[in-house]
Amino acid sequence: MGLVNTVSLAGLPASERFDFWWETVAQSLVSVDASSEQAGDFWAELRSVDLGLVQVLRVRCASFEARRTPRRIRQSDAGGYQLCLLIGGGAGMRQGGREAVLTPADLMLYDTSRTFHAWSVAGAPGSRPPVVADSLTVLFPHTALPVPASAAERLLVTRLPGREGVGALLAAFLHRLMRHADQYTPADAIRLSTVLLDLLAALLSHELDVPPDPGAHDPHRVLLLRVQAFIEEHLGHADLSPATVAAAHHISVRHLQKIFEEHGLGVADWIRSRRLERCRRDLADPAQDPVPVRTIGARWGFPSPAHFTRAFHRAYGVPPARYRRRRRAPGGD
Repeated sequence: MGLVNTVSLAGLPASERFDFWWETVAQSLVSVDASSEQAGDFWAELRSVDLGLVQVLRVRCASFEARRTPRRIRQSDAGGYQLCLLIGGGAGMRQGGREAVLTPADLMLYDTSRTFHAWSVAGAPGSRPPVVADSLTVLFPHTALPVPASAAERLLVTRLPGREGVGALLAAFLHRLMRHADQYTPADAIRLSTVLLDLLAALLSHELDVPPDPGAHDPHRVLLLRVQAFIEEHLGHADLSPATVAAAHHISVRHLQKIFEEHGLGVADWIRSRRLERCRRDLADPAQDPVPVRTIGARWGFPSPAHFTRAFHRAYGVPPARYRRRRRAPGGD
């Protein structure tokens, strides 16, 4: 139902794969400086599930090293956390004076607003034959962290168990979520993001031996998720606006704005960013190649081609037509 996006390097010339991949990572995960001994013949694929407030991605790739530098943070910082579940191969990270080395089924939480040095190896030591580095990653904003940030600080960049207890429940949920992603609707997505964050709250609270943040189930958070689900279902309606969203939920525009502001968001900005993301995904989809750029913009609430071009350029650094051409480099992804 449009929640799933897939990127593969198959078909791209070997000389273009490495740069193309890290441009994709910057758009889908986080911007980093990367290197790899296999850069000349790099292999990777990504499958993402868009749950609105939460994104879930499966990444399989060759070995690499990545550094999130102060310059990268200044250029692009969405203020978020990432939770990694390692499936195959090996991985590790250094951040804030800590180092964690992961083996399959380990979980790890880290902060993308801080510098880090991460690495992934395609095959654990001694494995025959070697396997690719394979992981599931959950992205969510700082404001959605389901335990107090001061408490969660103690768990950043530490190994969390994914084979037993609550960690095993969370890991199983992530695997099933990714496996059946094509079956979900936009309304399902918002509910699933709530379940995912609740499981994360249970895991972090268990490891910290503290109760979950009581704000995790406050009425404002519940209403925010309902509103976001409504927005996802109506992104293609040209008249979607803070006023129509507020009216549909029988609240004032000011009250709606306050609920979003409590989570560091703006209503109009959220609507625009979600529309642009849907447009970006369609422009990157080979099946949409026959559809004119202006039609894709109008489909997701941008009836004016000129306005769509300006908004897309501001968000992604290139006009939509050029973005499509770049994503359709010789061989295509």
